[in-house]
Amino acid sequence: MSPAGLAQVLGGLVQPTNENLLVGFAGADDAAIYRLDENRALVVTTDFFPPMIDDPYAFGTVAAANALSDVFAMGGKPLVALNIVGFPAKKLPLDVLTAILQGGADKVKEAGAVIGGGHTVEDHEVKYGLAVTGEIHPDRIWANGRVRVDDAIILTKPLGTGLINSAVKVDSRNGPAIDEAIRWMSTLNGIGIAHLHQSDVSCVTDITGFGLLGHASELAAKSPVTLVIDEGSVPTIPGLEGFFEDRFKTRGARETREFTAASVSVPESLDPWRNEVLFDPQTSGGLLVTVRQEQADSLVRKLQDEGLEFAAVVGAVHAEEKPGLRVRVQ
Repeated sequence: MSPAGLAQVLGGLVQPTNENLLVGFAGADDAAIYRLDENRALVVTTDFFPPMIDDPYAFGTVAAANALSDVFAMGGKPLVALNIVGFPAKKLPLDVLTAILQGGADKVKEAGAVIGGGHTVEDHEVKYGLAVTGEIHPDRIWANGRVRVDDAIILTKPLGTGLINSAVKVDSRNGPAIDEAIRWMSTLNGIGIAHLHQSDVSCVTDITGFGLLGHASELAAKSPVTLVIDEGSVPTIPGLEGFFEDRFKTRGARETREFTAASVSVPESLDPWRNEVLFDPQTSGGLLVTVRQEQADSLVRKLQDEGLEFAAVVGAVHAEEKPGLRVRVQ
């Protein structure tokens, strides 16, 4: 759903409150957090979608990595997941579903969690994802709205999966860039997470359907600060320039650009395709992390050593008269 549509739906809801619901949907956070006692809280999230790639096993790993990401983004540890499945059993062989579920199960195991069951319905198209429950200490939550002035901003994965997935759908593209996109979409955001826990991190979110600037604006919205993104520092998937065609532009990028127009400042001098990439809707994208400036370079090196070779400092947090998000052309 578009950010405007989602805001309209959620804005009309009247939700009961509970003192133990430490994080709900009001702050546009990645998962809900429910306190059990002074030392334990549950992290609860769900995510599912139709395939963006043909390989059913690979799709299962991507969908699972995407759902698990929300727990990592809150600072939690995944424990158990339930499969969510829509499948056209009369049109596709059941071994396709077996491969999807195996991909998901293998990725959940890699995350240190376990599949506990799930629910399947007949649907006109394949859909797959997870409902994930994790654990966290109530005092160690990485919630939105806690960004500090002078924090550095780190991005852990390269951008570009929206354009690449669009190309696969439009004209069945294949090649090294497609394989690279699948590799990053199936890479767990739990990789290197211990280094974040050992650093003075203020906020974390994962970059998914609203793109880098859409999700970064959610961090800025709840804080009296301005996030400044240095566009030249933002990593992209190698070979992405080969997908810079108008027919591959996504509706998601356009809708997020329109929805955030009042709060996100993008220079007119920015190359149109760089603009597109900054709004590009990601599938299982990386983490956007705000951390003490003096720790940023060391943290990036540690993440790169763990296999996140594109991890980079992509901006900083400033105290400016107009809070929000600003893109700086270097």
